[in-house]
Amino acid sequence: MDIVNKTKEIGQTVEEKVEHGLEVAKETFANVAAHLPFANLAKRGNDQFVIEVDLPGVDKKDIDIQIEDNILIVKATRKMKNEVKKEDYYLCESQFGLISRSFVLPEGIDTSKVDARYEDGRLRIALEKEESRKAKSIAVK
Repeated sequence: MDIVNKTKEIGQTVEEKVEHGLEVAKETFANVAAHLPFANLAKRGNDQFVIEVDLPGVDKKDIDIQIEDNILIVKATRKMKNEVKKEDYYLCESQFGLISRSFVLPEGIDTSKVDARYEDGRLRIALEKEESRKAKSIAVK
């Protein structure tokens, strides 16, 4: 009977370790997600897609957008420093570092017609389908 009890004990230990590992992984992913910029993805009509990325505190010159192998890559460098100097205390909160998001683009995007605009901490990227893939109306005669 000792082998049965020992097997149950080992099984319980393994289960506890797996559960603990899942909790650590969950916390890690939550921490990583908290540092990613928020993004909204929208399809406008049949031929246009819009991606909006929140980049508060980022200067326009510190944003880099690339398309490689049908993947849109948005990189930005945040350089923020909130500094308060008072007679009786000093507070300095800095947020800096590289921010990056990648988006798999749908097939048939015309990469020569990508339009990116940055205003008030929000990057708006408009993407259009290639002409040959756009919906066409056929007139009935």
